[in-house]
Formats: sequence, structure tokens, C-alpha cells
Amino acid sequence: MKEFDQIYLSWKKGRDGRPFIVGLLKKAADNSFSFSYDKVAVEKARQEGFSPYTEFFDVETVYNGNVLDIFAQRLIKAERPDIQTFYKFWEIEPEHQTDKFYLLGHTQGLLPTDNFEFLADYNPVPELHFLTELAGLSNMPLSNESLGKGDGLRWETEHSNEFDPDAVKVLKDNLTIGYIKKIHCKVFHKPGADKLKLSVKELDRNGTVKKIFVKVYM
Repeated sequence: MKEFDQIYLSWKKGRDGRPFIVGLLKKAADNSFSFSYDKVAVEKARQEGFSPYTEFFDVETVYNGNVLDIFAQRLIKAERPDIQTFYKFWEIEPEHQTDKFYLLGHTQGLLPTDNFEFLADYNPVPELHFLTELAGLSNMPLSNESLGKGDGLRWETEHSNEFDPDAVKVLKDNLTIGYIKKIHCKVFHKPGADKLKLSVKELDRNGTVKKIFVKVYM
């Protein structure tokens, strides 16, 4: 089983907007790639201002060919002087640093100029590890003293969640601190997920905790 062979395209209106899973980038057995939209999700997202990805404007089309190269333009350039700091944060090993698909999935293709995210559909394979930013923090303000880098966390599935039956909440002791974001939560429902562990990778604090990056690993 591969660590992942498909990456979902997520979009939301603003940082705290509701995420819409609008598309899917798939890797085939012959290492070719295709991209297609979820037309139902696109129509819902359009009500909040969504516009399709510039190079893939027709939501009816299944795109092939150079789709990965187009999305990979979002990746940080290897020539940048801070590239090793970038790799260290996202925990990208040297053998994966030229793999565009791996990099897109693990670093999520984040840019400050739009609201797209690329979310890999992970499998609980040995040695799996990835980073994810917790969702739902705005609903539960946390003091600066509530947790720190390296803290171990625990997780629970929440099938009764009215917004997402695949929801996975994250706790420090008995304090709920947030939720695993859409798509990344899918791995917690797969066979072998009972071995998954969580720890705090990085925090953004300003009076209260504003962002939490969590490491998920086997």
C-alpha cells in the first residue's frame, strides 16, 4: 500500500471559512496524473465566491497530461536560500525532495495569495508521518499556557458530529483543542489507524493560541 496516491483540492472563503473539497488529483499505476472537479461541491462553493483553478477552468473536463507540473508551480523553489528550513519544518527527507507529488501532498501547496489547499488522502502505512493544521480553533480559544511544542496529544473519532461524520477531535489530556482537517481525518478511519499518534509540531501564539500544527505519525 502506498502512503497516498490521491490529493484532494480544498478551497474556502478566508482563513476561517468552511472548506469545500472541490477537486481530486490522482496518480495512476503508470505514474501518470489526472485532475477532475467535484461538480456538486463546486456549485456550493461558487455561492461563497469560488472560481475554478486558472489553468483548469472547465469543471466538466477530466484533465490529463501536465496537471502535476501546473500544480507543482505552487511549490517553493529548490534554489531558495531557506529551502532546508522549509524541508525541516515539513519533515521532508532527502529522497523525497525532488518528488513533486509527494511535496504537494506533504506541504499542501499553500500560498498567501489564494485559499487553495492540497490535502493528501493518507494510508496508515509503517513510518507514515505528516503535518496538519488543526481546524476549529476559533470556536475554542486556548490560553498560551494550555500546550507547548512537543506535547503529546490524543484523538477520538466523533461520528455524532452534525457537520462531518468523519470528524476527529484532538485533545490535550481531557481538553478538546481542535479537529483534524477534512481529508486528513480519513486516515483515522482506516484499518491500522489505532497505531496513529499525535504531537504538537508548532504553535502560533498572540494572547491566545492562533494556529496549531500537529504531527501525525505511526
